[in-house]
Amino acid sequence: MRVLNLGSLNLDKTYSVKHFVQPKETIQALRYEEFCGGKGLNQSVAIARAGAKVYHAGKIGTDGERLLTFLKQAGVKTDYIQSTDRATGHAVIQVDETGQNNIIIWGGANADISRGDIDRATEVFWPGDLLLLQNEISNVDYAIRRAKQQNMKVVFNPSPINDAIETYPLELVDCFILNEVEGRCLARVDSEEPDVILEGLKARFPGAEFVLTVGEKGAYFFDGEQTLYQKTYSVGVVDTTGAGDTFCGYFLASMAQERPVREALRMASAAAALSVTQQGAAQSIPDKKEVEAFLASQEEGGD
Repeated sequence: MRVLNLGSLNLDKTYSVKHFVQPKETIQALRYEEFCGGKGLNQSVAIARAGAKVYHAGKIGTDGERLLTFLKQAGVKTDYIQSTDRATGHAVIQVDETGQNNIIIWGGANADISRGDIDRATEVFWPGDLLLLQNEISNVDYAIRRAKQQNMKVVFNPSPINDAIETYPLELVDCFILNEVEGRCLARVDSEEPDVILEGLKARFPGAEFVLTVGEKGAYFFDGEQTLYQKTYSVGVVDTTGAGDTFCGYFLASMAQERPVREALRMASAAAALSVTQQGAAQSIPDKKEVEAFLASQEEGGD
């Protein structure tokens, strides 16, 4: 089973700060760094490092060659990445002393993906292959419909959440991977309780599966028949940027490898935990051997 990730490619401009800048405030950054990022790129790297075959489709500008190089080095197939005259997408990220972050993204070339681009990327994928989408590119709604025409399985990470998502054909999505904020919005509930969110999601999208992450409280899988829970692993937090993407990529890799859901949750949670112990997004994503060693150490410690 192959994975096609039609996703964003960003240059992450990261500022380490004592605290997040407030309205009318000017602060001095403690450090500035640039990283390869974008939810699409991060998730492709995570899938590849988890040992699954993944093809990335997207667009970069003339300033984005380092993103292409990074993906290739990570083992991602880059056959469907195109160049455009538009500048590469980028993100402005603040990381405070506790490792928390806030992010502003600018679409750039990610907003230049046409229906024709999507047709060309999906035409060689078969029934049963997976299409992974986030909400950082243009024509997501068309990509969902096109994938179903190809009888692909659609996995949607509805991030960043916005009003446009409600215009997408979400009834065609096979699996949602989302956090509690995104889950509440799509479930149309006010409660922060995971079971309420999951029931609301199932009521709206009865044919789908759901993976709901709730930060330090763990993660849930729900398909209408069974609910599985996975705790988080306690680690020292340096930078949370990309942790959700790491989780998503590792979980999807397990789906592609047809592994049990419980194992997928466990691997994804461990990979996400390891990712927050280092600076950056894609750079901090561990490989499969690191994750397996970490899990073995947790078992030896009785955790």
